[in-house]
Amino acid sequence: MGRRSFFFKNYVTHLLLIVCAFAIAGGVFYYQMGNYALQTKQAELRTTVQSLAEQTRLMLGTDSEVIREIYMLSISTVAKEDAITVYVTDRDGVIQMIAGPDGEAAKVSGWMVPQEVTDQVRKTGSYAEVGQLGVLGDRSSYTVGTRVLGDNGEVSAMVFVYTQDATAAGVVRHSTQTLVLILLITLAVALVLSFILSQHMTRPLKVIAAAAKEFAAGNFDVRVPEDNHCYEIDELAVSFNNMARDLDQLEELTRGFISNVSHEFKTPMTTIGGFVDGMIDGTIPVEQRDKYLRIIAEETRRLSRMVNRMLDAAKIQSGELILNPAPFDFSEMTSQIILSFEQKIEKKQLEVECDLDDRLIVMGDRDHLYRAVYNLVDNAVKFINEGGRLCLRAHPENNFCAFSITNTGIGISPEDLPHVFGRFYKADRSRSMDKTGAGLGLYIVKNIINLHGGEISVRSDDGETEFSFTLPLAPQQLPGSAKNPQK
Repeated sequence: MGRRSFFFKNYVTHLLLIVCAFAIAGGVFYYQMGNYALQTKQAELRTTVQSLAEQTRLMLGTDSEVIREIYMLSISTVAKEDAITVYVTDRDGVIQMIAGPDGEAAKVSGWMVPQEVTDQVRKTGSYAEVGQLGVLGDRSSYTVGTRVLGDNGEVSAMVFVYTQDATAAGVVRHSTQTLVLILLITLAVALVLSFILSQHMTRPLKVIAAAAKEFAAGNFDVRVPEDNHCYEIDELAVSFNNMARDLDQLEELTRGFISNVSHEFKTPMTTIGGFVDGMIDGTIPVEQRDKYLRIIAEETRRLSRMVNRMLDAAKIQSGELILNPAPFDFSEMTSQIILSFEQKIEKKQLEVECDLDDRLIVMGDRDHLYRAVYNLVDNAVKFINEGGRLCLRAHPENNFCAFSITNTGIGISPEDLPHVFGRFYKADRSRSMDKTGAGLGLYIVKNIINLHGGEISVRSDDGETEFSFTLPLAPQQLPGSAKNPQK
């Protein structure tokens, strides 16, 4: 069986619910009407049969023919007025007299009431039976019986009343037909309303489906309405639009990344190729080859760093970056990193302050954390102003090492601040002193810190930018809080 649309399933579901509800309502109505007609008629017949039984008991206690004639006349009158048939039997169920709805009464003999009926009357004192209830036929038949006890307390006779009530049958039948007509009209209206409501409910889903097709075709600008007066659909629309915006931004960043990487690779490769060609064809003098070889070596290392960053980003994204945690002195590692920037620091005449606790032992992968801290220091030195201030701090806090690096300078704009750790993201180049890079450095730093169970954050205000993160301390962290200020 082929797939069905949500509209079809929703509409059929509504249809089945409505039909089931109407069927249950019709069944309950028919049962209640029939039960009401049955109970009302049987109550009337029980009253009548009890009255006739009392008269029969009085008649059995006398030998007067006059009383017997009056008794038969009374039974005939009741039978005619109530349109019923009365049967009077002896104690064994043999019919002694019949009075019909035509007002005629007659003595008969030889006819018997069924044995199971007489047994029930003797045992329980009464009998009641109902025939068809007038929906499938034109009449409803009722039979009610009771016993007549003699002076000795034994059953001396039985009285049965039978009637066919066309009026009650007609009421039940007419009421049922009216109900069916009402239900059919209501069903037709409900189906139309259900069709309209189902279309209204599924229209936003169709809009989202159409937008998804456009999105799959490469149109990342498509958006869907978020106010559909339905919480679940609104939530789906908001999620879709958020996904569209994120993928649109990712697509833009990816295009920028490809452009940046192409440019970054092209520049050193052109430089390397040009210098090599110059040394081969003699354009570059022999005495200057060492100078240009050093430039080629530096450009080669630059290419290697870019490739390594891209490989690290790919490993992080695929979850393949493997850590080899071990305890090491974080303060010592940070001091080594600062010393490696000595020439750049002196060139910019920077004021450096290091507030690092001695022997701050953390648990982590030293190589990856070295790369993370090196990247943060490199960014700080790169973007700091001439004669600016660079401050590094590392202290234990609640079983964690809290590290921060602060630098003065141009800072990060408020609109760029939430995205600095994004993959391929680069701040506005018109505000940046650095025109290189592919926007992967801080993305790698953040993931390295997170993989170690730490958290990293950034703030930039009042001419200062600060990156801070936490790392878990090693279980064997040595005591000692002596500080080692350096300038």
